[in-house]
Amino acid sequence: MVRPLGDLEDAVMTRVWEWNRPVTVREVLEDLQQERSIAYTTVMTVMDNLYQKGWLRRETEGRAYRYEAVSNRAAYSAALMNEAWSLSDNPAAALVAFFGMMSAEQREALRDAIRIVQLDGPADTAGDPGR
Repeated sequence: MVRPLGDLEDAVMTRVWEWNRPVTVREVLEDLQQERSIAYTTVMTVMDNLYQKGWLRRETEGRAYRYEAVSNRAAYSAALMNEAWSLSDNPAAALVAFFGMMSAEQREALRDAIRIVQLDGPADTAGDPGR
């Protein structure tokens, strides 16, 4: 089961995803301190929790760790959407409602994604009644 990230977890993961490199607790702390007052131990605990939950991996560097994301934000978002959709008792209705909430830009992104998936699919679907 994929659970949404908490506010501080999301703030940490946003930095890890944006920087796209191994990071230390100190680096994340210093960046977070530009927005809020926060303790080193709080950031260390959050990053350890994210490691325990499988969102981060870490390697020892001296007496500290360097953390990096296990997957990207797109994969996280997709997992949340899939989880929400799988809980529906009427998946088709859930999709219709979801598509109805989309902006024009989001619908265009959806069309692009469908084209990409179709291009990656089997070349011959003539004998497949599901297509």
